[in-house]
Amino acid sequence: MKKVVLSLAVVAAMFVSCKEAAENTEAAVDSTAAVVEETVETVADSTAVVADSAAAKVEGAVEAGAAKVEEAAKDVKEAVKK
Repeated sequence: MKKVVLSLAVVAAMFVSCKEAAENTEAAVDSTAAVVEETVETVADSTAVVADSAAAKVEGAVEAGAAKVEEAAKDVKEAVKK
């Protein structure tokens, strides 16, 4: 009889332990999801900044290249006129 009561006590303790572990797991999953969402937002913001700066550099390079082409065209026109 004592063995049955002890085994029931052990089984009850296991159920309580599993329930607490499940609650902790749910809390951990929720906090992990929040961290992942924050990380995704941070990466998206950083990527947008990098893309904007890259676009600005490309525009600057295109403008500089266009100015050089115009100067070369003027030089060629002057050389043809002579």
